[in-house]
Amino acid sequence: MGEGVRQQVIGRSPERLSPKESLALAGQWMALEIYTPATLPLRRIQALGDSAEECMRQLAERGLDPRRFEYLPVKPVE
Repeated sequence: MGEGVRQQVIGRSPERLSPKESLALAGQWMALEIYTPATLPLRRIQALGDSAEECMRQLAERGLDPRRFEYLPVKPVE
């Protein structure tokens, strides 16, 4: 996965990925903040990587608590 694609999708809703982007990211993992009443119900991609562990590392590097996120594989949009 190119760093350019990663930078383009960080902060965006997974539902807003184009078919081309979702195909390019297929097989990658994304981290989405877990919804709580204290957070907005907006789901934004906060990290992308080859594994959930890589996403956790990226979040920790940014000072975010990886326990506050869920990790899901990116699936191509049909």
